[in-house]
Amino acid sequence: MPPSWIILSSFYAVDPSLNPIVLALVGATGATIGRFILKRISHLFRRFVGESQKSNLDIIGNFLNRRKYGYALASFLFAATPLPSNMLFVAYGLMRAKSIGLYIGFWIGRVIAYYIMISISHVVLVPFIQLFEDRFVGILIADAIGIGVVIFFTFIDWGTLITKRKFKLIRPNIWRF
Repeated sequence: MPPSWIILSSFYAVDPSLNPIVLALVGATGATIGRFILKRISHLFRRFVGESQKSNLDIIGNFLNRRKYGYALASFLFAATPLPSNMLFVAYGLMRAKSIGLYIGFWIGRVIAYYIMISISHVVLVPFIQLFEDRFVGILIADAIGIGVVIFFTFIDWGTLITKRKFKLIRPNIWRF
């Protein structure tokens, strides 16, 4: 599936009379609803995560909860940049994140990113489509890397990282299925 900004930019390329701000608002709203559903579904898979990974997910969740704009800022940064945000919301689901800020930050970041991408689509769209044309392997590799990053995220000892500012990995347990 192509990135949603390509679809929005394609609508704009086909009909330049469309308002780019309205396209960005509609696209960001749809993307945010999709991330809400993804977070809710991924929450169900927490029971398959080992206890040490659950503990680490809770530590990073508590850390973000203590920050006034922790979730909002993290979500905004992922939404406003080319970083893949699906895996962020899978991690939010596994952390049992319960902040409205994560959706607000994501929505604002996506509105800005979509508006910029729609506005410059005539310069960016054609080369980007040519890059991925008949190259599904690249898309699959990018998705696999995103999944790997989320798995790696669960192996970080967040307690040590946050309290002692030292990076340490937890011995990985095979997830129970």
